[in-house]
Amino acid sequence: MAITAAMVKELRERTGAGMMDCKNVLNEVNGDMEKAIEVLREKGLAKAAKKAGRVAAEGLVKEMISADHKTAALVEINSETDFVAKNEQFITFVNQVAEMVLNNDVTDVEALKALPWSEDASKTVGDVLTEKIATIGENLTLRRIARMTTEGVFASYTHGGGKIVSVVEVATEGDKALEVGRNVAMQVAAANPEFIRTTDVPAEKQEKEKEILMHQALNENPGKPENIIEKMVMGRLAKQLKEICLLEQEYVKDPDFTVGKYVAAELGNADVVKAFVRFETGEGIEKVEENFAEEVAKQMAGN
Repeated sequence: MAITAAMVKELRERTGAGMMDCKNVLNEVNGDMEKAIEVLREKGLAKAAKKAGRVAAEGLVKEMISADHKTAALVEINSETDFVAKNEQFITFVNQVAEMVLNNDVTDVEALKALPWSEDASKTVGDVLTEKIATIGENLTLRRIARMTTEGVFASYTHGGGKIVSVVEVATEGDKALEVGRNVAMQVAAANPEFIRTTDVPAEKQEKEKEILMHQALNENPGKPENIIEKMVMGRLAKQLKEICLLEQEYVKDPDFTVGKYVAAELGNADVVKAFVRFETGEGIEKVEENFAEEVAKQMAGN
């Protein structure tokens, strides 16, 4: 059977595979389109398996909040390069996965991967991820997800087109709550707090920080009485705790306020800020730096 350009184009559009791969497979299966798709998927799986060992530390974080602001979802999907993170096919996939997290009661990655794909129930989310690895040509990792519900509202802030995304829960409703929530989410994205308030910091963490600060102060001030050192340390510890606790931080939009004072002024009570989640693309992933010339040489050698 003669293989036409239109057949190659159709197969390429349906699979995302390269033009020559499509042409060769169509010749191999004598023009049977469905069989060609099957063969490409099989070959794609083999390619995906090879790519799975590569470090994926770029990518995108995407949040999605329900129309009533009562449910929020966050997902991080990593790629090997920032170039792929800007690829329309990759962006669409990230958005689709975020929507699936929003619409399904899942809180861990493995449960999400086992779900039927929203666009084609014959595949799972994990199957589609593997296909994307094959067609996009890089290792992709569905790294983490979060899903939350509230009686109040969720608000979010996205920085750098999806490099940092934060979601904040406010235990009240209305436009003012959403506005304050968005501003606090911006604070979370910018200042990366660990806790909401100082009373949330575990006692063991406070003791450990105090111990470290005591050693530092004793080394810096040899011979100074320990009771004086301890007063110095308690002051430093209080300052450190304020830096890692959201409501105690200087408000980024007006440093004359703390975040807590800003929220209280707008909503009457700082305690309406109940929770936050912040995802930063690739945080904690060790990136492998390779010499570009060496990488090209490896590829030319077929490695």
